[in-house]
Amino acid sequence: MNEIYCIYRNDIGIAFQWKKDIAKNNYGKLQIVFRDMGFYLTPEEVNHFYKCIRSAREFERCAECRQHKDYRSILLRTPAEKVDLAVNVRELQQIEDLIEGTLFQIKLDNYLNQICDN
Repeated sequence: MNEIYCIYRNDIGIAFQWKKDIAKNNYGKLQIVFRDMGFYLTPEEVNHFYKCIRSAREFERCAECRQHKDYRSILLRTPAEKVDLAVNVRELQQIEDLIEGTLFQIKLDNYLNQICDN
């Protein structure tokens, strides 16, 4: 964990930046890892992913009608053009929390950096 700067984490995953990238002033991309996959995204792509999650939430009610809560009946688009995920209601909520927390922390870090620069 000494090699990464943890932006946000929850039960499903983690968002972080490699400290070697930060040391090189390469703040552009961050890693978001959940389930068995990782995404290397810009903050703009993270924001796009959040919009995809919000769109997928429209289908959450249909997924809840099913008897089995673990049934992956929700299609979640990702910022990776050729990658979509099948998730269940609980996973969608956890991914949403991961992305919301990441966006919040990115904005907070940017705000604090602006204040410290002044």
